[in-house]
Amino acid sequence: MGASPATLSDVIPETAIPNFTVLLSPTPRGARLARLLATQQLRHWGLPFESAEHVVAELAANAATHGKVSGRDFRLTLYVVGGTLRIEVTDTRGDRLPCAQPAAPDAESGRGLLLVAALADRWGVTEGPTPRKTVWAEVAVPAPAPGRPCSGATGGLSQGKTRVKEPGQAPPLPPTAQTHSRG
Repeated sequence: MGASPATLSDVIPETAIPNFTVLLSPTPRGARLARLLATQQLRHWGLPFESAEHVVAELAANAATHGKVSGRDFRLTLYVVGGTLRIEVTDTRGDRLPCAQPAAPDAESGRGLLLVAALADRWGVTEGPTPRKTVWAEVAVPAPAPGRPCSGATGGLSQGKTRVKEPGQAPPLPPTAQTHSRG
C-alpha cells in the first residue's frame, strides 16, 4: 500500500506562531484599515488590543505619510511569540528612517513615535531589503491559549541589512536595527 497523504497537522506544528499579514494602500484610508484589521485579528486571537491598536494606527499613519511611494503598498504584520505581540509595518522608503523627537508645543503632528515609545515595550527599525524598511514595536500580551486559531502561514520572515544605533536585546524574530526600550 502507498503512504497516506500528509494532513494539515503533519505540516503545521502544534507550536504554530499566530500571525497575520496584509498589504494596504499608503493612504489615510489604508492606515485606518490597518488599525481596524489589527484590532479584529487581536480580538480573534483573544488578546488585549487597546495599546496595540494605537501603535498600529501610528505606524500605519507614518507609512502612509512618510513612507509613501506612488504605486507601492505598505505591509502590516502581526505575530505572537510567547507573551510578546510584534507589530511590523514595512514600507518602500528605506531612505527615510524614523526617529522620535519632541514636537513643538503648538505642532499638530510629530508625536506618533513618542506615543509608540510610551505604549510599546520596545520598538525599532530594520532596514532592507532595498528599498524597504520595517518599523516594529513589541507589546507584552498574555500568551495565546493552546488551540486558539492562527491566521496565515508560519515560517521565517525575510531578513535585511541591519543597523545598530543603540545596544539592546534582540527581539525574538527577526533581528533588529535600532532598538528603543521603554525606560
